[in-house]
Amino acid sequence: MSPIFLMSLLFGLTFGQAMSFCAPTEYIIHVEKRECAYCLAINTTICAGFCMTRDSNGKKLLLKSALSQDVCTYKDMVYRTVVLPGCPRHTVPYYSYPVAMNCKCGKCNTDYSDCIHETVRTDYCTKPQKSYNV
Repeated sequence: MSPIFLMSLLFGLTFGQAMSFCAPTEYIIHVEKRECAYCLAINTTICAGFCMTRDSNGKKLLLKSALSQDVCTYKDMVYRTVVLPGCPRHTVPYYSYPVAMNCKCGKCNTDYSDCIHETVRTDYCTKPQKSYNV
């Protein structure tokens, strides 16, 4: 192997995280309950962006830990709760959602993140919409 290739490889592994563009991003979620009269559009922040990954073609040459496929995920988050409008008395009108404060590139944690390739489309309402600004 050439020295230039080795230096490039070491540089990429060392400074890969510094070159990532993972940050809190504004996002609108739409929330509704079957029993309630309205859909609520909530402005919040989620973690989104680009994280450096490593090509697994060189897996025989690298340590297993060097082959990580990191995702943009929560570093710090808080939960906020809203009251859904138009709910009858027998229905619990509360909905809690995460707000990203800081993000990082790391392993996807299924305790608080959706780690699948395709997500269910939730950017619409089937009922009259009301806005809620954080």
